[in-house]
Amino acid sequence: MHIVHEITEGLCLSLVQTTDFFYPLVEDPYMMGRIACANVLSDLYAMGITECDNMLMLLSVSQKMNEKERDQVMPLMMKGFRDAAEEAGTLVTGGQTVINPWIIVGGVASVVCQPNDFIMPDSAIPGDVLVLTKPLGTQVAVNAHRWLDIPEKWNKIKLVISREEVEQAYQEAMLNMATLNRTAAALMHKFNAHAATDVTGFGIIGHARNLAQQQKNDVAFVIHNLPIISKMAAISKAGGSLSGLLQGTSSETSGGLLICLPREQAARFCAEMKSSRGGLSGAMGQDGGAGDGQQAWIIGIVEKGSRCARIIDKPRIIEVPYRGSMVSTQEGSNNNASPPEVQLT
Repeated sequence: MHIVHEITEGLCLSLVQTTDFFYPLVEDPYMMGRIACANVLSDLYAMGITECDNMLMLLSVSQKMNEKERDQVMPLMMKGFRDAAEEAGTLVTGGQTVINPWIIVGGVASVVCQPNDFIMPDSAIPGDVLVLTKPLGTQVAVNAHRWLDIPEKWNKIKLVISREEVEQAYQEAMLNMATLNRTAAALMHKFNAHAATDVTGFGIIGHARNLAQQQKNDVAFVIHNLPIISKMAAISKAGGSLSGLLQGTSSETSGGLLICLPREQAARFCAEMKSSRGGLSGAMGQDGGAGDGQQAWIIGIVEKGSRCARIIDKPRIIEVPYRGSMVSTQEGSNNNASPPEVQLT
């Protein structure tokens, strides 16, 4: 993330720009394009920026693909990226395409804005609470899906999850990864967020620690609750190499925002997230009915400390159910419970 400030005739403008790219992690090229775009935009959303002026697409075509594979896969990936950009209210105006041994997809997002359009991630205070806007477990779900065809891996987890549940978790993970964090970014302003970051490759605890280190005040983040895609915690316990999920070190792709909010605002933030129509299902033309928004959870507290973060020894695992329908990839739980209370320790 780069921020450049310029003062022109007394008006201070800032150029905010971010870039990201990675290898495909799901089998559906259209959804992979959407996930890549959502992931790039999340760095802007983590600062409360809801508008993007311009996007560029970065695309690497694998030299190992034959012409038929290339003509089938790459247009779908590009369409997914463009559709997500359109959902975000912006356009892909260019980019760079290269030949490489591997497929790589990503982009550059840029916006020129005024300083009050974004929220610097450095103002958390003791008494704030931590809110997370997407469940954890995306990498575990993707890995478990791959394990379906690897007997020695599948044998480790088949006692705790069925093949059908693995497929459902995989679809749920794709849907979450492809969902924009734009609604959360807008609500950060409404509910006076003090700091935020998106949760990606360093896992929830890695990003919490990075955010804690940026704070101006002497604070510590304490995580009490871990919202996790249903059955992924059980897989993590059974799968050996996947065990980092419960310790907060499992990687996430295009995860939610981890936001520091005033305690008195957090429940209303979560309620408005749920009541919004900013979810991917609505963007793709699926009729989810009223309240088809995104969930959000109060997962911890901000207390006095030395700019560090930790997960308590026995965090509460919140099993986040599948939403019950497969994602329609080329066509465009009712949970009204109050956010979980954080127990002060």
